[in-house]
Amino acid sequence: MKKILLIVSMLITGLLAFACPACEIAQPRYLRGITHGTGPQSNWDFLIISVTTIIVIATLFYSIKWLVKPGEKSVTHIKHLILNID
Repeated sequence: MKKILLIVSMLITGLLAFACPACEIAQPRYLRGITHGTGPQSNWDFLIISVTTIIVIATLFYSIKWLVKPGEKSVTHIKHLILNID
C-alpha cells in the first residue's frame, strides 16, 4: 500500500511541475511547457545554468562512484574505525 501511495504522489508531483499557460508565454521557445517564471533574461543566464549543470552532474557522478567503491586500502583509514572492518 505504501508503494502505491508513493507512486501516485510521485506522478501527481510530476504533473504539477509543468508550466502553467501564463508561464508558457513568458518562456523562450525551447523552454516552453517545462518551467515556471519569466525565463532567462540574457545569454549570460544560459551560460550560468550550463556551468552549474555540469558541476552538479560531475558532483553527482563522483559522489555515487565513491560511495559505491571508495578505493581506500589503508588499514588506518577512518572507514575501518567506523565500519569495524578487519
